[in-house]
Amino acid sequence: MTSWAARFRLRQYVKASLWIVPMLGLVLGVLLAELALAADRTDWPPSGWHYSATTASGVLSAIVGAMVALLGFVVTIGVLVVQQATGTLSPRYMRLWYRDRLQKAVLATFTGTFAFAFSLLRSIESDSVPDLGVTLAGAAVAVSLVLLLVYLNRFTHSLRPVAIAELVAHMGEAVFTRGVAAIRGAAPREAESVPSGPPVMRLRSARGGAIQAIDVPGLVAEAARHDCVFVVTRLVGDFVPPGSVLVEVHGGRSEPDPERVAGLIALGPERTIEQDPAFALRILVDIAIRALSPAVNDPTTAVQVINYVEWLLHTVGRTHLPGRYVLADGRGDARLVLPGRDWDNYVQLAVCEILDYGGSSVQICRRLRAMLDELLDSLPAGQHPALRAQLSMLQESVEREFTDPARRALAQQPDFQGIGGQYAP
Repeated sequence: MTSWAARFRLRQYVKASLWIVPMLGLVLGVLLAELALAADRTDWPPSGWHYSATTASGVLSAIVGAMVALLGFVVTIGVLVVQQATGTLSPRYMRLWYRDRLQKAVLATFTGTFAFAFSLLRSIESDSVPDLGVTLAGAAVAVSLVLLLVYLNRFTHSLRPVAIAELVAHMGEAVFTRGVAAIRGAAPREAESVPSGPPVMRLRSARGGAIQAIDVPGLVAEAARHDCVFVVTRLVGDFVPPGSVLVEVHGGRSEPDPERVAGLIALGPERTIEQDPAFALRILVDIAIRALSPAVNDPTTAVQVINYVEWLLHTVGRTHLPGRYVLADGRGDARLVLPGRDWDNYVQLAVCEILDYGGSSVQICRRLRAMLDELLDSLPAGQHPALRAQLSMLQESVEREFTDPARRALAQQPDFQGIGGQYAP
């Protein structure tokens, strides 16, 4: 039986694949051509839809050539997107771009139209012309052109750093909200209910990779079956070398199967956003610090990205993050302990590197101060120490970077636009 982790990796492969959906379009095009030929044999098409063999052959040949050319055009756009994403945005964004449904729909429409027209070509004879099929092929070309225009419009606008930042922030917020709801639904218990002694068994990873996702219900059920407690030692997103301890087992009437438990934790070559909202924050920070690099030197783009970093921090900061989660089975017995990122981790990830690379920019210092002041004003008091620590680091950076008193005073003023805005304390 295939493990949960293997099924998860398969789903990830299908989501990221650029050939599976177009291949389905190719098969669908052939099937629709057969249906169109069958409909032609019933003499259903009106008389106005009849074509000569020469005209039908010419039209279908032109469609076949046009679809091949359009496929090449879309592939060229894809190459340009890859170059821009890896050069000026973040290579981590590519994992999200591969999943775009519009792009797959465009490729599937092109391959389907190609297969449809090519399949009809073989049925053309001097006394037999697939009239309905030729008409439908023309309609498919019209749909393909409309989708191409939508595709161009979509990627012309959505490749801007601010558009990508908004998309990533939306995804991170959705993943975080869904994860919080799942943990609450698993009946969390107090940490004191977890056995405090040494583990009776350590389950090690047979292969290396980043933890992409964890089957929480599956681990809880497996622990309940053996009447033990599983303690996962790594965060989702951490890289696990082969042979490292992945799960510690406390208590239990019987020993769990290491292979079965490992099959409930998906490892892969890189992080995914499925259960890792911090990955969204990581992408945002990557885009910001690339904009702040000397080769780009675009602090305004970094400020725009900080807007969405603040958005995510507002979402995360309203939730209590204990740092680890103890989950129970249906009877209320503690079964699974998961490590988690606390508020300090999120704030450090959001601020530290942007401050390191943008500490000499007046615009970045002012925007970071406005963000931290706003978070202090809107979030509960329990979240304030981490924010005040970052404010202290920001102040030290400003004093170190700006030796001129006038520029230092300018850099210390909070501004939601970095420069040119207005901040009302």
